[in-house]
Amino acid sequence: MSLKNAFTIIFGKLMVKTLHLLGRDAGNFPGLVLWTINKDCLKAFKVDCPIVAVTGTNGKTSVTNYLSHIFASGGKKIITNPEGNNLDTGICSLLLNHCDMRGRVHADYLVLETDESHVPVVYSKLNLQTLVLLNFFRDQLDRNGEVETLILKVKKFLETFEGNVVLNADDPNVARLGLANPNNKNIHYFSVDRYQGATDKPYEVGEGKFCPFCDTELVYDYYQYSHIGKFHCPKCGFGNIEPEVEIKNVDLTVPSFEADGETYKTAHNSIYYMYNMAAVYTAAKLYNFDKAILHDTFEHFEVNNGRLERFEVDGSSLLVNLAKNPVGANMTLRVMNEQAGSKELLFVLNDNLADGHDVSWIWDINFSVFNNVDRVVTSGTRAYDIAIRIKCSGYDPDKIFVYPDLDEATASLFSTKGDKFAIANYTAIQPTRAAIKRYKSLKENGEEKSNGKTENSSYVS
Repeated sequence: MSLKNAFTIIFGKLMVKTLHLLGRDAGNFPGLVLWTINKDCLKAFKVDCPIVAVTGTNGKTSVTNYLSHIFASGGKKIITNPEGNNLDTGICSLLLNHCDMRGRVHADYLVLETDESHVPVVYSKLNLQTLVLLNFFRDQLDRNGEVETLILKVKKFLETFEGNVVLNADDPNVARLGLANPNNKNIHYFSVDRYQGATDKPYEVGEGKFCPFCDTELVYDYYQYSHIGKFHCPKCGFGNIEPEVEIKNVDLTVPSFEADGETYKTAHNSIYYMYNMAAVYTAAKLYNFDKAILHDTFEHFEVNNGRLERFEVDGSSLLVNLAKNPVGANMTLRVMNEQAGSKELLFVLNDNLADGHDVSWIWDINFSVFNNVDRVVTSGTRAYDIAIRIKCSGYDPDKIFVYPDLDEATASLFSTKGDKFAIANYTAIQPTRAAIKRYKSLKENGEEKSNGKTENSSYVS
């Protein structure tokens, strides 16, 4: 180890130890400091085990957690970042917390969620074995720019990468990357067969309209959601892919799917979730995990950090989901609309730095179809913006209630009984979960909390 790398590790470990002694969480900060003083700090770590990385716009955290659970259930010692921290600095901090004073990281596998734009940065310095790529959607424009910018960054990395690449064959933005390196024979595609809710025409906004190779408009046999579906280019044939794994017989009423002739029950019932499970199944298959582990994981494991998380509060059932872009919000709305009976919606929208200050993406959410939604509550730093957006979709403004304060919004949501859904963007998801838990605790302890004004719809005037 060079003197520079030795200093990097020793300094970093002392920083982590000091933070722990002070009772502070050694999260992203140590990695940020190391990255500032040494841009090659990741090279200081000695990682001899295989690395599995998961990236893409939506679903990274869920897929990473599922894969980590499968690896751990198989008796493997893993190191992972279950709460995110998926930038270069966050991964650096993670390794600092798990290495010895010589920078050696002891594990059977590293399973790492990785931000799309940081894939080339991190894995030019760490030896990646498998990259799972889920999807590409427009997301956080003021940080990432247009989606094509991200695709080209990952493409450049894949042009020289010869490890395993697990790709969504039903996303043209992802499927194109299977051709980035003609010499790589380790390309593994997954696909999901048409499900009952698929449409012949686009139902929501999407990005994959033209062939990336000849600019011809793509032809879709069907759309599963957004631009995800069965497509091909009528001119050059792009999209005519034989997937290694094809998920069939998706039944959202059970819910379940079929893969390689076996039926797997699942914990959730959305097509978006089924694509995540297809990615998990394909990646796990590369490592020959016991089918019993897969069955148990798909049926019983849940992430429970705001990704399709269920709460039972004061006689009401609530499903909470993170949505940081139009596609994430549209998928939660689709799950809500597909559920029979009346329901209510809480939408929490922030515009903090980590969210992106530009919230124009809410105008690409499809609010035009509300199936038996009796009431909408909005909250967050941009509570009025999302309320106006919903009103402009044609929804009755007298049924929209605005409470920028999350505790008041939560109390308003649970002032009625029945099925509830909550959508929250990136910096809003954990405060929303906390507010729900506070309200639940108050009710269970027999305490009452005022929900403020009974209605607040003055913005419509």
